[in-house]
Amino acid sequence: MTDPAYVSTVRIDRIAGPVRLAYLPAEKDPVHFGVHGAVAAHYGVPPDVSEPHATTLDYVVAAAGG
Repeated sequence: MTDPAYVSTVRIDRIAGPVRLAYLPAEKDPVHFGVHGAVAAHYGVPPDVSEPHATTLDYVVAAAGG
């Protein structure tokens, strides 16, 4: 086997509940992850717990579509 061409180094900090900050390569600022809309309702997260942010699923779908 050859050495991998790239290894991604990512740090995730859980802030509270579903809210997380992801520190990604080539991004100056951390990326906010959380829940919104139907996802928040599914997990029983009330709107006053945190402001809506894209879910990790949203990012996976965006990456697959790119």
